[in-house]
Amino acid sequence: MTLFSSSFAVPVAVRYMLLSALGFALMAACVKMVGAYGIPVLEIVAARALVSLALSYIDVRRKRISIWGENHLLLFARGMVGALALICVYYSVTTLPLAEATVLQYTYPAFTALIAWLFLQESVQRATLACIALSLIGVLVMVQPGSLMEAGAELPLFSVAAALLGALGSAIAYVLVRRLSQSEDASVIIFYFPLIALPVSLLLLGSDFVIPSGQAIFLLLLVGIFTQVGQIGLTKAMAAEKAGKVSAYAYVQVIFSALLGLVLFSELPTVWTLLGGALIIGGALINALWKR
Repeated sequence: MTLFSSSFAVPVAVRYMLLSALGFALMAACVKMVGAYGIPVLEIVAARALVSLALSYIDVRRKRISIWGENHLLLFARGMVGALALICVYYSVTTLPLAEATVLQYTYPAFTALIAWLFLQESVQRATLACIALSLIGVLVMVQPGSLMEAGAELPLFSVAAALLGALGSAIAYVLVRRLSQSEDASVIIFYFPLIALPVSLLLLGSDFVIPSGQAIFLLLLVGIFTQVGQIGLTKAMAAEKAGKVSAYAYVQVIFSALLGLVLFSELPTVWTLLGGALIIGGALINALWKR
């Protein structure tokens, strides 16, 4: 019984990544709901960064450690790369059809594995490659590849480049988290992202600010809180396992989002969603259970 339990126990890194995926899925659901109140996207980003900044500061002070950390250059680079990646991602979402933008953004695990191999000397195992391949196919299926093929020739190259840069930026940020986790506290690493993202989003927002209602303010607070949950889970997962291997589990967020869409917005999953989800889960199981 002990042998069976230990063989099928979920690794700590996987549990943290699942928590991260759930946190980000809940965040996305709140973003969708608050968007119905007419709040601009960049205002939502700014609110998310503000709440995360406050929570991160409180958490760092609670631990009685310096909010600035020790490796200032890498910490600032992580925050800046994350902020720039966020800009690229939102630009691609606003200038590309959602299906195409989503597929392009979900190329980041491949970038993560490659960058981790180049700069952290982390080997890319066959299980990780299989997981990434199956997960990417699953995402393609879930966004209905027929529409992707039809519109592919008309995609603006600058928008495609922005989406790929966003995916690359996310991958670099994840690898930097992995590197920083060796010397920095997770709370300090998390603190730097909203520290950079807040002024950047406010600068881009300009005069488009909309005064939110009470319900919108509550949803904006939830966006920040769930973002914090996602960031904590992601940071701890990267600290517990190789960056290229654990990042593949981020695809589970798609499944969580589909379930939340059904419960909160009565969005019934299609056959494509179910098939894509099965491929994603299959890839995750291969990555978790395939012997080294």
